[in-house]
Formats: sequence, structure tokens, C-alpha cells
Amino acid sequence: EKMGSSLLKRLELETELRHAIERGQLELHFQPEIDLATNRIVAAEALVRWNHPEFGAVSPNTFIPLAEETGLILEIGLWVLREAVRSTVRWLEEMPGLDLTVSVNLSVRQYLHPGIVDDVASVLRETGIDAHRLRLEITETILMDDKASSRAVLQQLNSLGIQLAIDDFGSGYSNLGYLKRLPVQTLKIDQIFIKGLAHDRHDSAIVAAITNLAHQIGLRVTAEGVESIEQMEKVRAIGCDFAQGYFFARPMSGS
Repeated sequence: EKMGSSLLKRLELETELRHAIERGQLELHFQPEIDLATNRIVAAEALVRWNHPEFGAVSPNTFIPLAEETGLILEIGLWVLREAVRSTVRWLEEMPGLDLTVSVNLSVRQYLHPGIVDDVASVLRETGIDAHRLRLEITETILMDDKASSRAVLQQLNSLGIQLAIDDFGSGYSNLGYLKRLPVQTLKIDQIFIKGLAHDRHDSAIVAAITNLAHQIGLRVTAEGVESIEQMEKVRAIGCDFAQGYFFARPMSGS
């Protein structure tokens, strides 16, 4: 009975998710990224939220995997990309002198989609944004196989002039070999290592090692999940370039 109820709930969610965009139920929230040297906001990560009139706020942990499994992530991902860039263009027009990059997460299915490069190029043309103000974040899981085809996609995206980042670095296999072959500019250290910085010397050593390695090969480093002043001071002392987390701000509406 519980299995049947769970299946029906999943089918209902899937049906509703298929209409979420056209019904205006999806919304973007943005979480700022801080330059630890200047304390200025230099980037904002776009995060999609689903507000359903009956179900209420549906957790991304629920609907993102569902979208990935069903293929709806392609439509949702393109919507997120387009709306995130449009919001950034608006901010830049409203606030002259603002220097900001917008980050958009790229799912496995999006990355493997044959039209991903054309989709990104189309959004750049539509919005007129300077390409360097867009950063796509890709997890280690996507890059794990280190196939030639995978590298080719990154090279094509990089040729558009956008930035590329490896998200949640350290949470996968951390194959250091691909770092020297891939056209990425930023490593985002997974928050699992940031949580223990204030009391765990092993986490401190790992974050310091990743940061030093990244700097040696010309990459910038963002510490994810910074939630306390102790963590912030630690990542700054270690030499991380940027930081992101609840200590600075929770994700917020861009409107």
C-alpha cells in the first residue's frame, strides 16, 4: 500500500512538473559569492525553486532528480539558464558599475545533450550579455570518465567565451589528472570539508592542499557552505579566493 501511494505521488509530481514552467510556478533564487580579499559580491549562483499552489514549496532534492530521470531537466535547465542571464542583464543595466558573474549548474543530462553548446550560444545571442559574465558549474561526476567527447564539449563551451567551474570538488573521485586538460577556471570545494574547518585539522589540510594545487595550475578557488565566522576566517587564511554560504546570505529572490 505504501509503495502504491508513493508511486501515485511520484506520477502526480511528474505530471505537475511538466506544466510548471508554462504555469509560472518556477522561480529563481540567487546566492551570492564573495571575494574574500575585498568582501564584495562578485558572482551569484542561480538556484531553481518550485512553488506549487497545492503542494507548496517542493524541495529541489525531490523535483530535480525527478526532472533528471524523466528528461524534463532539459527544458527546465534551459529555462533556468535563460532567466538567470536575463536577470543578470537587468541588474547590470540598473546598477552601472556592477561587476558580476552569474553561475548556472549544468546537470548530467544537459551536459550530455547534443544541443547544449547551441543552447548556450543561443542564450548569449538573445540576451546580449558579455559571455565572460556567464559561468557554468559542472560536477566531478560528469567529468569522471574523462572521455575525449566530454573534453570536446567543454572546449566548445569555453570557445564561446564563458567561464567554467568544477562544482563540489572533493566529493567525487577527485581525478587530478583532468585538471590540467580541461578548460576550467574555478574549483568549488565541497562543503563537506568546509564544515569541519574550525575543529578538524584533516579538513584544514585537505582544503589547504586543494587551494595550493589549484593556484599552482592557475585556477581560482571558492569555498562552498561557509556558515560561520570561524569558517570564513579559516578559508581566508588558507588562501581561498571566494566564499559562498549562509554566513553571507541564503539564496534569495532576484526580483
